[in-house]
Amino acid sequence: MKDSPGKNVGYFVSGMLIYFLTALMGLGYIDLQFAYFLLLIFFLVFVFELFRKKNASRERIGAWFTGFIYVAIPFGLMNSLFITANVDGFRTDILIGLFIIIWSSDVFAYLVGSWIGKHKLFERISPKKSWEGSIGGFVFALLAAYILSLIFHQLTLVEWLIFAAIVVVFGALGDLIESMFKRLAGVKDSGNILPGHGGVLDRFDAVLFATPFVFVYVNLISS
Repeated sequence: MKDSPGKNVGYFVSGMLIYFLTALMGLGYIDLQFAYFLLLIFFLVFVFELFRKKNASRERIGAWFTGFIYVAIPFGLMNSLFITANVDGFRTDILIGLFIIIWSSDVFAYLVGSWIGKHKLFERISPKKSWEGSIGGFVFALLAAYILSLIFHQLTLVEWLIFAAIVVVFGALGDLIESMFKRLAGVKDSGNILPGHGGVLDRFDAVLFATPFVFVYVNLISS
């Protein structure tokens, strides 16, 4: 029997707390040492499961642990992409660029793969993806980065190209990992809110996995 929402309120609160703490740390409003509180939350989650009257569920622990790391932290870090150390005030360049590059890579990877894709990228996990499609998506992502460099000047052309490479590589890994999660769970879609799209999580899998690496890169080049 599934747990009721009331019994899981501690998990919801923990997830929201991790999201807000990550966002505030990324924006520089609280010291990075507050990350210790995130570790404490993870610890308390397992202690809570230890003392539950019902036996701990491997699926429940895995789902919430994955939710904290895979969803709450990346979405929290997205807030920090509105600002970098060398810019006064908030800018949308980086965050917009992140999504445009992801979309460009996804769309053209699909188109190129459907047209000339013959060599499977990772057939065991995602049999429809091909090397040709991935390379096509990467090329068009670089083209998108070039166009972004003409519009947004927060990063140089070279920085935008490196930015695109990071997004495409780790975004592709995120896509494969999401496919792995679904295979492990024995489901085709991650949800049914968006019929035909594989679920809401499928629309964000690449972004979620790429965001922490983009965050590190942007902060390194702006320090």
